[in-house]
Amino acid sequence: MLSKALLRLGASAARHPWRVIAAWLIAATLAVLAAVAFGGRNADSMTAPGLDSQRAAELIERAHTGQEGMTAQVVVTPLDDGATFFDDDDGARAALTRLQTEVKRLPHVLGTSDPAGALDAGGDTAVRGGLVSADGRIAVVRVQYPDQSRLSAEDLDALVDLGDRLRPELPLRIEMGGNLFYAFSDPDGGASELIGLLAAAAILFLAFGSLVAAALPIGMAVFGLTVGVAIMTVLAGVTEVPTFAPVLGSMVGLGVGIDYALFVLARHREYLARGLDPQAAAGRAVATAGRPVVFAGGTVVVSILGLAVANVPFMTVGGLAVSIVVLTMVLASVTLLPAFLGAAGPRLARAGRIGRALRTRRLGRLARRRDPAAGAAHAAGWRRWIGHVSRHPVPYAVGAAGLLMTATLPVLGLRVGLPDDGSLPHSRTERRAYDLVAEGFGPGTNGPLVIAADPTGDPGVLDRLVGAVAADPGIASVAPTHIDRATGIATLVVFPTTSPQDKATADTIARLRTDVLPTAIGHGPARAHVGGAAASLSDVGQRTSQRLPVFVATVLAMSFLLLMLVFRSILVPLKAVLLNLLSIGAAYGIMVAVFQWGWGGALIGLEATVPIVSFIPMFLFAILFGLSMDYEVFLLSRVREEYLRTGDNGTAIVEGVSRTARIITSAALIMVAVFLSFAVAEDPSTKMFGLGLATAIFIDATVVRMVLVPATMTLLGRTNWWLPKWLDRMLPRGPVGTDDTDAESTGEAPRPRLVDR
Repeated sequence: MLSKALLRLGASAARHPWRVIAAWLIAATLAVLAAVAFGGRNADSMTAPGLDSQRAAELIERAHTGQEGMTAQVVVTPLDDGATFFDDDDGARAALTRLQTEVKRLPHVLGTSDPAGALDAGGDTAVRGGLVSADGRIAVVRVQYPDQSRLSAEDLDALVDLGDRLRPELPLRIEMGGNLFYAFSDPDGGASELIGLLAAAAILFLAFGSLVAAALPIGMAVFGLTVGVAIMTVLAGVTEVPTFAPVLGSMVGLGVGIDYALFVLARHREYLARGLDPQAAAGRAVATAGRPVVFAGGTVVVSILGLAVANVPFMTVGGLAVSIVVLTMVLASVTLLPAFLGAAGPRLARAGRIGRALRTRRLGRLARRRDPAAGAAHAAGWRRWIGHVSRHPVPYAVGAAGLLMTATLPVLGLRVGLPDDGSLPHSRTERRAYDLVAEGFGPGTNGPLVIAADPTGDPGVLDRLVGAVAADPGIASVAPTHIDRATGIATLVVFPTTSPQDKATADTIARLRTDVLPTAIGHGPARAHVGGAAASLSDVGQRTSQRLPVFVATVLAMSFLLLMLVFRSILVPLKAVLLNLLSIGAAYGIMVAVFQWGWGGALIGLEATVPIVSFIPMFLFAILFGLSMDYEVFLLSRVREEYLRTGDNGTAIVEGVSRTARIITSAALIMVAVFLSFAVAEDPSTKMFGLGLATAIFIDATVVRMVLVPATMTLLGRTNWWLPKWLDRMLPRGPVGTDDTDAESTGEAPRPRLVDR
């Protein structure tokens, strides 16, 4: 059984700690070397089979227009407030000419637009071509690069360095943007990871009163994260791993890694306090606390891999990449951590010098409460609270549920999209370039659409398409048509009147596809599709929204079945599923209030409201349902243990919840600290992941676990453990709880004796 295997694994690692640590060092070294040798660069491919934008991308690639490559834009305006590019005597136009020349000389640049040449032909020509604003104050040099696979961060550095060099020399304000920045800018995460680790270390020290005890989970998490992210980098050399995957993997990996280590370490210290030697204590800790770790980690992985139902490749690969980090953390929890415990020896049984010193000062009460020997005394406070809730279950259940349902209400106004450069802080040049373009050319210029048309069999269709598209009220302008001589495929770059994030832009895209283009084409053989970044993101958002109900139903069903198998009950897993829905719904509502309504956005550095990133709700649901299983199994296993021992539902609830309250609170604080450290990152997507995860975990560990769980279990009484007799015979046995009995510590679980049938 699982317990026996974990017992042997943990005890063996504790008996031979340096062998295991050396093996992990070798594995980490090899993983990093493989990442350097074979790893690839993360890339975002916002396409999916069957989408209209994907069909447009395929036509664009066949037409060899170069629009399938990377782009950048250099946006300039004269420093002299009275100067314009229409004037040829103030130096602005000459400076623009020099800038274009310098940009063209950069490595891998295929070509640039020519606003200086258009100005030489006449101001009207430059304005009609979308190269100079109508007032002559703003000009755009669009830079075309090849495909991302042929580029590197050095190309972005070369462009940025050029701007830094020319700013002191030219009478121009120079700003830059484009997807080249998005592809090769350093991702958020480095500082956030450090902040999260420091916060986790502080919480662990307060929990255990020992620097050694606090350092072990941190060390394990760093090892696991190094190996997991290195493997993710190797995966990027084989397929396109989205740019958010390393940040999300680091966020989730640190959270679950330290959390899992905390569960095992806390149980190890309990066994040491009972007099077991370190090797035996480590084996027993892994055999008991390690089971829910394996179960919870496996659930997180299965939930995240379930993202494949969306049929959006970048989400599937992103889920796979994050799952690799989680699996690495689970493996480290049952191998590397017990090796650390064995190497630390009996020192973990007592608080360190600093912890002992705290007892003699004003913080002594806190330090004593964290000492494992005083765990029973600390549980008394939680016991009083849980007893109070259990004596008044109806008002607490109604009040807590009402609070969470109220927090969920903003979800009714949920609007999905993808934040662009306009969502970045003003300190970033991409944001300043975005604002200049919107000011000079209109908001839609920052999100052009690309219509790809194959006019086979209908030569006159292109003129009809151009006329119909230009006449649409949502289109501001249409650039000259590009026709590939070899294939005959035409591409039209069109600029909406509204910004990429505006719902009106999505309405324009839908109208072009369902009305404008079909009407212009008629019943002929020609075909046309709407693509471009804005269209692709809109399509992915619609695809994920359509698949979200199926995904949620799949995860809920899986969670219900797993919990039913673990606890051999119908109502316990049903209640768990409903309460998890409440906590996740409340987290969604708070995200809408912060990011769409701007409530408290300044606290996390959000300078403007943004839509919720289209794929984040599905990702969050997968991760949070898996993480909530962690606390669910840990808490309910102790409740079930007490119920099997006493047969009294009320006593089981009070004792089970109070005995797990300290460890769940500490674990939740660590996760919240780690996730919140990412909520202050610059990228809005990272902020959403961080705030959403932190909010849901906080709600789950407080309102749900400490109020709703005891209240609802009290109301249900003995029916908590009801299981039909026919179903009891069908279900396999082998709980995955943390029951601390002699039988379970060797792998034999007691059969439930008090089950209403």
